[in-house]
Amino acid sequence: VQLQASGGGLVQPGESLRLSCTASGINFRINTMGWYRQAPGQQRELVGTITSGRTTTISDSVKGRFTISRDNVKRTVFLQMNSLKPEDTAVYYCHVRYHDYDFWGQGTLVTVSS
Repeated sequence: VQLQASGGGLVQPGESLRLSCTASGINFRINTMGWYRQAPGQQRELVGTITSGRTTTISDSVKGRFTISRDNVKRTVFLQMNSLKPEDTAVYYCHVRYHDYDFWGQGTLVTVSS
C-alpha cells in the first residue's frame, strides 16, 4: 500500500490550497480515506474523512473552510482548503485503514504566513 500526497506549500492567510493523495495497492473505491494534520509540537489530529459512498466528516476546527472529495478513477482523495489561517500550518497526511492496518502518506507541509 502506498499513499502519495502532494499540493502543500506556502500561502498567505485567506488563500486556498488543494491537497491530493493518490493510493495504490488497495481497492481504493471501497475504502474510507482520511486526512490528518500535525502542527509543530502538537499531536496528529483528524481533519476529515470520506467514505466509499462519499459521505464526509470534517473537524469542527475547519468546517466551512475545508472540503474532502475523491476521484475513484484516479484513485485520489482531495482536501480543498479555503480561507486558510496561520493555525492551519501543519504537515498534512492522508490515511487509510486497510486489513486492520493503518497506512499513511509521507505528509505534505502547508505553511500559512504573511
